[in-house]
Amino acid sequence: MDWTNIGAPSLDEVEWLARAQYATLPASFRNLCGDILFMVQEFPDEDVIRDLDLDSEFDILGLFQGPTLAERTGHTDRPEPTVIFLYRRPILDFWAEQQGVLGAIVRHVIVHEIGHHFGLSDDDMERIEKEA
Repeated sequence: MDWTNIGAPSLDEVEWLARAQYATLPASFRNLCGDILFMVQEFPDEDVIRDLDLDSEFDILGLFQGPTLAERTGHTDRPEPTVIFLYRRPILDFWAEQQGVLGAIVRHVIVHEIGHHFGLSDDDMERIEKEA
């Protein structure tokens, strides 16, 4: 591969990758969330850094914001939207350190953000990633 003209993926390209990776996850897992909006930012904003007491803006790869499963199933009106924030620069930094496949890293972040929010165990999340 000729790397001389290849740059880091843009915000839009990471969003496209996130949507593509999310589509590979088991339908039963995707149904927990309903529609998801993926928001890709360079870094978390200052509120996130402060609220999560992060030492660095590189300490977080993604963040889930949305209703709990009970809130999703308990309301007949439309629940608040589910948003997964992905932080491009920390993800790219992690990718460079791990020398893994970028799509697999993005999928891992998505599964863990959803899984932790809904109380899934690490074993459950690992099984879901293997099914993808």
